[in-house]
Amino acid sequence: MTTTLKFETAGAANLEEAIVNAITEARTTCDLNGSNSAGCAVAWDIVEELQAEKAHQHQAKSKKTSLENYCDRRPGSVECLIYDL
Repeated sequence: MTTTLKFETAGAANLEEAIVNAITEARTTCDLNGSNSAGCAVAWDIVEELQAEKAHQHQAKSKKTSLENYCDRRPGSVECLIYDL
């Protein structure tokens, strides 16, 4: 059995669903091929990569610069104005 996984990283719900599907597929692959098989290792590597991506997206979302924090509190200040040229 080959492990294939298709998902979109557009939203957290899609990524969470992809993780759940990957775990299910990894368990199935390991049950069929044995826990020491290459397919089992690959399937769990996919799960690990998806979980790492989820953690990365969460970390990237939560980091704001000090200017962004300042502008969130004071949107009308001169430093926060955006001009279209």
